[in-house]
Order: sequence, then structure tokens, then C-alpha cells
Amino acid sequence: MDRFIRVLEEHVMPVAGRIAEQRHLQAIRDGIILSMPLLIIGSLFLIIGFLPIPGYNEWMAKWFGEHWLDKLLYPVGATFDIMALVVSFGVAYRLAEKYKVDALSAGAISLAAFLLATPYQVPFTPEGAKETIMVSGGIPVQWVGSKGLFVAMILAIVSTEIYRKIIQKNIVIQLPDGVPPAVARSFVALIPGAAVLGVVWVVRLILEVTPFESFHNIVSMLLNKPLSALGGSLFGAIVAVLLVQLLWSTGLHGAAIVGGVMGPIWLSLMDENRMVFQQNPNAELPNIITAQFFDLWIYIGGSGATLALALTMMLRARSRQLKNLGRLAIAPGIFNINEPITFGMPIVMNPLLIIPFILVPIVLVIVSYVAMATGLVAKPSGVAVPWTTPFIISGYLATGGKISGSILQIVNFFIAFAIYYPFLMIWDKQKAAEEQADATISGGAGTTHSM
Repeated sequence: MDRFIRVLEEHVMPVAGRIAEQRHLQAIRDGIILSMPLLIIGSLFLIIGFLPIPGYNEWMAKWFGEHWLDKLLYPVGATFDIMALVVSFGVAYRLAEKYKVDALSAGAISLAAFLLATPYQVPFTPEGAKETIMVSGGIPVQWVGSKGLFVAMILAIVSTEIYRKIIQKNIVIQLPDGVPPAVARSFVALIPGAAVLGVVWVVRLILEVTPFESFHNIVSMLLNKPLSALGGSLFGAIVAVLLVQLLWSTGLHGAAIVGGVMGPIWLSLMDENRMVFQQNPNAELPNIITAQFFDLWIYIGGSGATLALALTMMLRARSRQLKNLGRLAIAPGIFNINEPITFGMPIVMNPLLIIPFILVPIVLVIVSYVAMATGLVAKPSGVAVPWTTPFIISGYLATGGKISGSILQIVNFFIAFAIYYPFLMIWDKQKAAEEQADATISGGAGTTHSM
């Protein structure tokens, strides 16, 4: 085990540290976080629209009219269906902040570049016709929602890189000092913005004469589909949690690092489920692996599913240190915050506790995936339940009001307890012995002093 720790220290930590500090991944992570409040707000309306109460639909129709559900879900379209737009602005804004250039201008230019790259065509079936044709129309909702996430992120990074390089080379229009700062900044962004939009426009014209036809098609074929297939598989989920736990074991925020890469994939898979669920709550949902799969069923208590560990320490530990730590960690753990345990026991760089810390999430991924794949448990419905929602409640909400989601969380909690328990007892015995030895030494020193 000492050799394993040395490998982590010498090889994993340096690489993971560089990844954690990589500005583009940080910008993607922070840009996606910008969209989360909107998704949670939209999810609240989804929950209200599909409450699993007998006679609920009839009662709502009686009081609010036949089309009550369509009207109730207006905010869903205003939140989920603009996800790529928000991410396009957010990623560029955060990346520009790291380069210390005007972030507001960078975000606006990125948003314009994304819309320029998006074909304004929508499918249309004329009355009486058998074939669907593409016609020019407004901004297509399918591309500004989750399906456009990858294009939004790529163009946000590319446009901001072009923007900041032109700014840093001072190829800008400078206005006299007496001009208001806001006006001066808008003119500073004029040349970089024209350069970005010019590049995107030319590339779009080139793509339109190729079999790919658009940015969205080329990204979907070359990037989105392969990554979604991997990220949505059992193997991909196991690899992801293994990396998260290894990074946490070295003291790095594994969820943030891995989430910066895999987050967009899981978010897209979540929204695919949401669209199917919104059309028919009883339909078979396409994806098991989504953002909620990890947040709500695997990381009960935070990365490593440490809520069971906190409760066990509080109830069963003999060591005063661990019992007090359990009392301290139980409240944050209920809301899936695990730093008190990760750094307080500590689990970081602890050869004994790293074993269950890595093993528990892997086992929970396998158990949860099999339970959902076989139909024993409902799949995540696409409702963006906040990751801080206590378990049992979150499982019920995230499956669209299915009790099986809560039952699986309870099962996972006890699986985590069973795996952690023997390792905790060994660690507790060591800590209790250390406290006993310290007490003996202190008592001896006190006796010597009194003589």
C-alpha cells in the first residue's frame, strides 16, 4: 500500500494538479455552473407538472383549463432550451476573466459567434405532404439547448482565444480619454469581434458545401456521439468514479476535475431524458447515466458516499476524535458535503481508508446501473434536483415521483455502511490506542510533576 501511495504522490498528483489548474477546463466547469440555477428553476415546474397523485391532472384541468400543463411548462422552455446560449456566454466570460481582458465583451462575442454558426432552419411538414423539408425560420430550439452544448463550448474557447490575442497585441481602436469607459470598451472590442465573427462566417460557408453542412453536425459526428456513448456506459461510469476517487485521495477536488470533462456529456444525457419525460412521464427513458445518477445515487454524502461513514463514526466509534468528527460531519453529509471527513479523518493519503473510499462508489455504480437497466428502479427523469438535496427525498424527485428511486438510495447507503465498517473499526482501534497512550503519558507526566 505504501508503494501505491508513492505512485499517487509522484505520478498522479502532479498530472492531476496541472489538469485542475488548466484554465480552459476551469472555464468550461464554471460556464456550465452558470446554467444550473436556471435548470433547477425549470425542474421545479417539471415536478409540479407531473406530480404522481391520482386525479391530479383532472383537478388541475378543472381549475386552470385544458391546456394548463402547456402553460405551466413555459418556464421549462425558457431554462432548459437555452442551455447552450447560457454556456456559450458563461464559458467565454470565465475564460476572459482568467486572461484579464474584458469578460463582458468576450461573452457577447462568443454568443454572437455561436448563433452565427447555427443554421436557422427547422423541419417542416406541409399539410398533406409525406416528407419533411427544412425551411428557414427562427433560432432552432434543438441547437440552443443541450444538443448545442459542445459547439457552444468549443466556439466560446476559440472566440475568446482570438479575442484576447488581438487585445493583447493592442490591435484595437483607441478613443480619447474623455470618452465614457463603457463606450471606449465597446470600440476596443470592435476589431476583435469582427475578426471572430469573420472567421466563424468563413468556416460556416466552407462547411455548408461539405457533407457535414454545419458546425453542429461535424461536432455531433466526431465528438458528441462517441463521447456520449462512452460517458453513458457502465464502463465509462466506473472509469469516471475511479478517477474522481483517486484524485480526492491525493487531496484534489476529483469531482470538479472530472466534471469539467464529463459534465457536458452527462448534462446532455440528462436533458435527453427530460425531453422524453416531458412528452410522456411513463415512457421508457433513454439514459441511465446522467448528472443525477452520480450526484444522487452514487455520492450519498459527497464523493465516496461518506454519509454512512459519518453516521457510523458518530454511533460506533470508541475514539473521541472520530466520534466528535462524526458529529461534526453528519450535518454537512446530509447535504452531500464531505470535506470534513475527507480531510478530517483524514481519508486523503490514508492507505487504510483509501481502499473503501475508492471501492464504495464503484460498487454503487454497478448496483445502481443494474437496478435501473433491469427495470427494478426508475431511471433519472431529467429533473435537475440540486446535488445538495438530502437522499431519499432526492431519489423520489429525480425519478419523477417513483419510490423505487428512494429505495435504491437506502440500499446504497447500507452497502456503503457494510464496506466502510470493517475499515473504520480498524482505524478507530488505532485512534483509541493512540488516545489511551497519550492519556497515559499525560497522567505519568502529571504524577512526576506532583512529586
